[in-house]
Amino acid sequence: MPLPRGVNGLHHITAISGPAQENIDFYAGILGMHLVKRSVNQDDPGTYHLFYADAEGSPGTDLTFFPWAMAAPPRIGHGLAVETSLEIPAGSLEYWSARLTRYGVRTGPVDMRFGDRSLPVIDTHDFRLALVEGAGGPASYRRFTPWDRSSVPAERQIRGLYGARLWERNIEVTAGFLTGVLGFERLGREQEWTRFGFKNAAGFVDVRDTPGERRGGWGVGAVHHLAWRVDDEVHQLAVRSQVEAAGGHPTPVIDRFWFKSVYFREPGGVLFEIATDGPGFATDEDPARLGETLVLPPWLEAQRDRIESMLPPIALPVGTD
Repeated sequence: MPLPRGVNGLHHITAISGPAQENIDFYAGILGMHLVKRSVNQDDPGTYHLFYADAEGSPGTDLTFFPWAMAAPPRIGHGLAVETSLEIPAGSLEYWSARLTRYGVRTGPVDMRFGDRSLPVIDTHDFRLALVEGAGGPASYRRFTPWDRSSVPAERQIRGLYGARLWERNIEVTAGFLTGVLGFERLGREQEWTRFGFKNAAGFVDVRDTPGERRGGWGVGAVHHLAWRVDDEVHQLAVRSQVEAAGGHPTPVIDRFWFKSVYFREPGGVLFEIATDGPGFATDEDPARLGETLVLPPWLEAQRDRIESMLPPIALPVGTD
């Protein structure tokens, strides 16, 4: 049987947050990430969609949020991504621990994950993060451009997505799908976690077998979906065909304007997306002014007045250090 044409690592991770301004204050202010796109959830245009990434919005650096402030907390269980990890430069953990302590952010004790030092963090809306000192492997396959207006020095800035941790009811079913359909490799096991990823692409998933847990559910502070990179629409359709042949139920290709998307649930229930690298966030904004104003895809422009009337005012934090 021929090997699948796999995905190219992580494209973005999207999560659910509380109020938009509080989300911006944490990610743009405390974490110093660049708000590269200020838009709306295209399936729910009365809600913001906020994109944080490096200076250019490079695929693989992008953490995004739907601020659904009225949603309930999540139900932690299997079929859910229970933590998102962000990669920081080697030797930066002490800087980040001191910075987060200064702002009163909740953190856990430093631990080791597959040889990399990690600092667990809980954001303003109980979203579980980890800052991980990558050992040089994944980051070398991801483009990163420092943001010169960040309150975090360029040599300490978050480099991008390191990965996510999933709880699954049957790890072997998920493992077979990851390796046999999406082209992941099983990279190792440590305590209760099995790691899957790529030798030449950035982005891990650590999977834990949790057959005794309840089914998980979305809410404020939960991951909504994990998006995986493909080169272009031809590559995307090839991966989509593999998902369908394996018994999955992928959506048709959906034009998100900045990239094309296909969505499906992996066998354990976690929502995945296949996203093209282009055309990118600078296709409709000056690259030097990304994220400064509300940007809508062309098909929503006729509704701009109504959409703006539903959205709360937001502003970038000033003077955070």
